[in-house]
Amino acid sequence: MSEKQQYEFSRTSSDKCGVTMSASVEGNAIGDLMSEKEGVEVTKYPAMLRIDGGPVIEFDMNEIAEYLGEEEFTTYDFEIETSTHYGRMVRLDDKVILFANPEDAAEYLGFEPSGEQDVGSEDGPALPA
Repeated sequence: MSEKQQYEFSRTSSDKCGVTMSASVEGNAIGDLMSEKEGVEVTKYPAMLRIDGGPVIEFDMNEIAEYLGEEEFTTYDFEIETSTHYGRMVRLDDKVILFANPEDAAEYLGFEPSGEQDVGSEDGPALPA
């Protein structure tokens, strides 16, 4: 991807999701681990790193703990290292999963994908009752 494409505005779905993490010991280790996964791109900056991929990225806390040489690494620890994310985030007991398409997360969030979206009236989108 060229630098121009990287920063170009588009209203179309990128089919991507990702996180920005601190460039701490844990954050860098997570980046190194995730860079080994297919379809995941890690970009390192002096104080942070970006982990991008999609349409789904799964962070397994047990795998991260093992990589760090720790007994435990929780989803709370993961959130401490994360400054922001894009895509729908689902936090389970032992995993954090990001989805580019929010409807793909429906089974975890307890709703049925509705198909077409009603844009509603001038007052905004029509929300389900």
